[in-house]
Amino acid sequence: MKASCCLAVLSCSLLIASPVSAHDVDVTSVARVFLDQIGEGRYLLSVVDAKVPRIADPRAVLPARCTPVAPEDVDVQVASGFVFECESPLDGGDVLTLPWSLAGVVVLARWADGSSASGYFRGGRGMVPVALGALRSGGGSGLRLAGTYFALGAEHILLGVDHLLFVLGLMLLVRGFGPLVKTITAFTVAHSVTLGASVLGFIPIHRAPIEAAIALSIVLLAREIVVAGRGIVHLTHRKPWLVAFVFGLLHGLGFAGALGEIGLPERAVPLALLFFNLGVEAGQLAFVVALLAVYRLTRGMLRQRAPKLEPLVGYALGALATIWFFDRLPAIWGA
Repeated sequence: MKASCCLAVLSCSLLIASPVSAHDVDVTSVARVFLDQIGEGRYLLSVVDAKVPRIADPRAVLPARCTPVAPEDVDVQVASGFVFECESPLDGGDVLTLPWSLAGVVVLARWADGSSASGYFRGGRGMVPVALGALRSGGGSGLRLAGTYFALGAEHILLGVDHLLFVLGLMLLVRGFGPLVKTITAFTVAHSVTLGASVLGFIPIHRAPIEAAIALSIVLLAREIVVAGRGIVHLTHRKPWLVAFVFGLLHGLGFAGALGEIGLPERAVPLALLFFNLGVEAGQLAFVVALLAVYRLTRGMLRQRAPKLEPLVGYALGALATIWFFDRLPAIWGA
């Protein structure tokens, strides 16, 4: 398929929206929070993302019968968050109101009876209400769980700019609808395999080097886009499906790292994993269809300019991915 200027415009908009890391809360606008029951009527609320604003008034977050515990009275280490206690245990009717102007929050709740549950809660009007009914053991139906993880998967791929730019790079390399379907299918199959294997514990996850390697995969793809404009043909151009499959395995580990931070309900791991993966595929398909639609609308008007613009898109992708790579290196060394 011959890519046109619409792909360049879309990729540039993605570059502007993502100057740093493709998974930071300031890019995705989705924070991650843990709620742990650490005693009878006592709980620990901890925030995973360092860039989320500090909660200045914990009382405003809690139900009326709950109060924050003074730091000197806490026997657990609290890096970011606070401990609180309630006159009676939290139940399905309680709501925690997080004071953040975010698109949403992923909450993983771990209860004293050993059960756990996770959910995604949308924000609005400067706050994110977390209804605990969706997090109590048995409080959510299988249909609700499936819908939650489907939405999480779709939002992760659509907000994970590095994954989308890799798909964009594949579309710029491939010529013809049939080879495009084959290439995207190979990428889908590969990241589905490693996502499932990692979540089920067959492949260990070390997220920092994986994220750096994903950035490098985009650099390689960008280079192939540039050299294709010079008439140079490599294995990437002859068999793009093979390259898509190999790097799809890597991107699947990235999806697994994100899902690991969200958490899976212990009693419904296969269901949650299945629908998270289906959500990822749905988001990816929506992205591809949107690009194809824009291409069809603009191919006549910009047909002559596409050959000159494709290398420019390649340079832009490569530059951004290189920035990501060096930005992610310190995390590998624990800096």
